[in-house]
Amino acid sequence: MTASVAWINGQWGTAASLQLPLDDRSLLLADGIFETMLIHNGEPQLLQEHLQRWSDGAALLGMDPPPQRDALGPLIAGAIQRSQLSEADGALRLNWSRGSTSQRGIGLPASGHHRFWLTLQACAPTFSPVTTITSCHERRNDSSLLSRCKTFAYGQAIQARREAQEQGADDALLLNTTGVLCCGTAANLLVRRRGQWLTPALSSGCLPGVMRSRALAQGIAVETELAAEFEADDQAVLINSLSCRPIAFHNGKSMAAMTGALELWQSLLH
Repeated sequence: MTASVAWINGQWGTAASLQLPLDDRSLLLADGIFETMLIHNGEPQLLQEHLQRWSDGAALLGMDPPPQRDALGPLIAGAIQRSQLSEADGALRLNWSRGSTSQRGIGLPASGHHRFWLTLQACAPTFSPVTTITSCHERRNDSSLLSRCKTFAYGQAIQARREAQEQGADDALLLNTTGVLCCGTAANLLVRRRGQWLTPALSSGCLPGVMRSRALAQGIAVETELAAEFEADDQAVLINSLSCRPIAFHNGKSMAAMTGALELWQSLLH
C-alpha cells in the first residue's frame, strides 16, 4: 500500500512530490473549498452528498462550479487503484481553489482559472473517546458565508485545538457569536438528551456536515439551540465522515457514558 497518491494538472504522484504554484490563491489567501470523504472497500462513500455540498459551497462563495461526478469518476478510480486501497479504508480529499493570479491583494480574478487537485491516503475511521473544553478564544461567526462552506481557512480551528491541548484536552467545542454551542474544530456536534439526538441548526454557524445531514434526513436527530453548558446525563459525540468520537469529559467534568458510536456512524453511512 502506498503512503499517498495525488493528482494535479494531469500528473500523478504523491502529495509531497507534486507542486502547487506559489501564486495559487489557496496558498496566498485560503481562497477555496474542499471535500474529504471515506474510501471503503474501493468505493467513495456518500460521494453525491459530498459533491452537492462542494457545488453549493462554490456557488455561495461566487466560485466557478467545481468538477462533477462524470469528470471525477475516472480520477477517483485511478487514485484508488494506484494507492492499492481496494480492500482498505482511505481519506479522499477533493480541492478547488480560485486558481493562480498575477495581481496582488484580495481582488477577485476573472473566472475560468480555477484549479482542482486531489489526494488519497490510507486512513482508518476513529471511534475512540475524547476530552474537550469550550474554547474561550475562538467563536464561530453565525452570520458569515464562510461558516457555511468547507473552506481551506482552518486557522480558527487550529487555534481552538491548540488551546484545548494546552489544557490537557484533545479538542475544543466552539460557541457561536451569541454564546450557544455550535460544533467541534473539525466535526459536528450531536447531543443525546432524554433519548433524543440533538444538533445545532445551521443558523448557529456550524458546518453543514454530510453525516449531520444524514442524521437529520433519517430522523435520528433534530435541530435545536444548545446552551453553552451541557445538561446532566447528556451524551455527546463529535462526528464527521471519518470519525464518531464520544465526549468522555468536557471542561474537566465527566459526561454520561456513550456506547454505540460505531453503530451510530455506520447507520448514517448506509
